Amino acid sequence: MAEVKDKRARRPGDSLRLLFADDEPSLQELMRLELPRMGHEVTVCPDGLTAAAALERNTYDCILVDLDMPGMNGIEVIAKAKEMAPATDAIVLTGKSSLETAIAALRHGAFDYLTKPCRLIELRAVLARVAERRELNKKYLALKQRLERIEGRSDLVGDSRAMAGVRQLLDKVAPTESTVLILGETGTGKELVARALHDRSLRSDKPFVPINCGALPENLIESELFGHRKGAFTGADEHRVGLFEVADGGTLFLDEIGELPKSMQAKLLRLLESGEVRRVGENESFTCDVRVVCATHRHLDAMVEAGEFREDLWYRINTFEIHLPPLRDRPDDIPLLVRHLARRYRPGISEETEVFSSAALEILKRHSWPGNVRELANVVEYAMILADRLPIDREHLPSRLGTGRPRPVEAGETGPRTLREMEMGAICEALQRHDGNKPQVAAELGISVKTLYNKLAQLEGLKKSA
Repeated sequence: MAEVKDKRARRPGDSLRLLFADDEPSLQELMRLELPRMGHEVTVCPDGLTAAAALERNTYDCILVDLDMPGMNGIEVIAKAKEMAPATDAIVLTGKSSLETAIAALRHGAFDYLTKPCRLIELRAVLARVAERRELNKKYLALKQRLERIEGRSDLVGDSRAMAGVRQLLDKVAPTESTVLILGETGTGKELVARALHDRSLRSDKPFVPINCGALPENLIESELFGHRKGAFTGADEHRVGLFEVADGGTLFLDEIGELPKSMQAKLLRLLESGEVRRVGENESFTCDVRVVCATHRHLDAMVEAGEFREDLWYRINTFEIHLPPLRDRPDDIPLLVRHLARRYRPGISEETEVFSSAALEILKRHSWPGNVRELANVVEYAMILADRLPIDREHLPSRLGTGRPRPVEAGETGPRTLREMEMGAICEALQRHDGNKPQVAAELGISVKTLYNKLAQLEGLKKSA
């Protein structure tokens, strides 16, 4: 007899993917009807062998199995499930209401057991406990990942007009379910803004899961995002929960979305449109309720023109854009940022304490900050290590800040310029004239969009190495 599947809409947090196995036809029909009414997705199997075959194809949150079935008993099915995906929970159904039976089931990894005939209210209660435990486990995984990244608080520091605009946009979009695209140069704090958005959203009590798309090998991105089952590919020695599943009910932050390979762009688009996730190596998909926030320092419109980024995905992720200003455009925020960053290393600094001298602050304000707030954080840490006491003075700053970073020659200024400086200056001027429109800039300069994009990438590399 073939397995019977019933698939209905899942509710985030309290819905489970269930496998039910029992050789009683009346109980099979009851569970096929009642479990979806409780909000769960269920696969019904008439015996242990059919259940084992289903476990070969897909992973389940929880299995409900009868202990006494022909061909393969419930204990063997539990062992099979734990072998394929150790995180699978199991509930045993048995007509033998003895202590020995319960102990045997628990020893083999069962979460709980129910005696037949079990009441639906009891079944609903034990499934609620399973869902609650799995939800706590997701939060643990998300918290562990955040701690590993040594994340800071989601404070947006700065009183400038530019930062006030960012806060205003966050307040508008945070309570919605819209997909958000955060744009800005490297080091401007895109992840900090994404976390602030999550903390202001209706999902703030659910996981915030960040992932840097540019930091993962191409052959592992799909497994990281969607998960995989044991044996799905060479090296898949255990079941892995994907980050979309970890973030279920919360927010997934895809940093450096522009680095995502074209093959993965199509799969991400399909997930954003359907909400369905399919683990690598599985046949069936399941629904995840995740809000996606993306960020990049690259110009996705130019990448679309160059054929490096899917146009349909671009339209899908930039429902609402937030542009982060570079630090050089808000020098008046530097004193506040310096105090905020200094407290990371010396939490006891009071509001009255002068952290940097006026001479040192003036040097910081004059610097062009190609690395933005990330570079400023490194400078503050360097100075805090070097200085024996506060306030920090100019001699405690890195020597490279003495003259600042070379900048384009302004109108009326004179001085020798290298060929690269003139080339980059011409590109920057053209970008200003065309408001950042890369195809128009490339047409004016007589180069292809791809060549322009490569030159901008070289400039970015020079900034990072400076």
